[in-house]
Amino acid sequence: MDELVALLGWRPEQVRSALDECVRLSLVKPSWGAQGRLRAVNPEVALQTLVTRQENEILERQRRLAEARAEMARFIDDYHTTQQDLRGALMERLEGIEEIRFRIEELTHKCEKELLTFATGGPQSEASRQASRPLCEALARRGVAMRSIYLDSVHNDPATVDHLRWLHAHGDQVRTTASLPSRMLLFDRAHAVLPTDPDDSAAGALVLHGRGVIGALCELFERVWENAVPFTSGRPQHRERGGGELTSQEQAVLRLLAEGLTDEVVARKLGVSVRTGRRITAELMSRLGARSRFQAGLRAAQFGWLAGSGDLRAADDGAAVGAEDV
Repeated sequence: MDELVALLGWRPEQVRSALDECVRLSLVKPSWGAQGRLRAVNPEVALQTLVTRQENEILERQRRLAEARAEMARFIDDYHTTQQDLRGALMERLEGIEEIRFRIEELTHKCEKELLTFATGGPQSEASRQASRPLCEALARRGVAMRSIYLDSVHNDPATVDHLRWLHAHGDQVRTTASLPSRMLLFDRAHAVLPTDPDDSAAGALVLHGRGVIGALCELFERVWENAVPFTSGRPQHRERGGGELTSQEQAVLRLLAEGLTDEVVARKLGVSVRTGRRITAELMSRLGARSRFQAGLRAAQFGWLAGSGDLRAADDGAAVGAEDV
């Protein structure tokens, strides 16, 4: 090695490292005749050995890849079989926001004719707005008809108003109403997605396929659609009242209170805060001269202020009957 150090002008550790690498590659071997010396191997032999070794390594990797592909194919086949078994049933249960969004994206991708939406919660979050836009664009490119019903309270949030204006420009017919029974998506009148907990739509969801329940939900949507007001960038026309008349939001509060719902549920269905819901209730009771909610309901009925709520109640009852078939 001392001769190589002197010949090459390298540091001893550099020469030692280079020799170790040459030994590893079988380019040099220990001398048979001289103890402790190395001899160079014929490049033709050494390089052929090196190439053969690399070929063997490649063949081994190819064998492992082939095994991985076969295992992956078996896994995918099992997955599809399981999904077909689940989706062949009348109901699927989804857990967590990621699984819900994945299934909605999948149903949106397969949607061919129509998407109907109940969008509860009032003002929409930034995450919800961003998630809905690519889906809307994909549906619009395929010529899918879209109709969406939001709550009147969206008009309190400029960002949501801009979002609804964007949806409308991309083919989504948008209307607003005072209250909605639950968040809902209807795909091609064949599949429905509803939350398992109306108070926490991210907790879980059900995907329904039965003809009976889907028919009832479609009827519910059409009833609400008929009474909803086309979206405009300003306040909905039916929000302003004159004389003793009620706004649609106030009428919805009376109807919901008459059904015995709590302040929290009423606020959720209106898409407003509990404080705002209680304020509307207090103002109505004051106008009616009522000291209890029950008395307020009786006086509202006497004044004819609850007229028109029967259609929605009948639609809700129809949806409940359909749900029993699942």
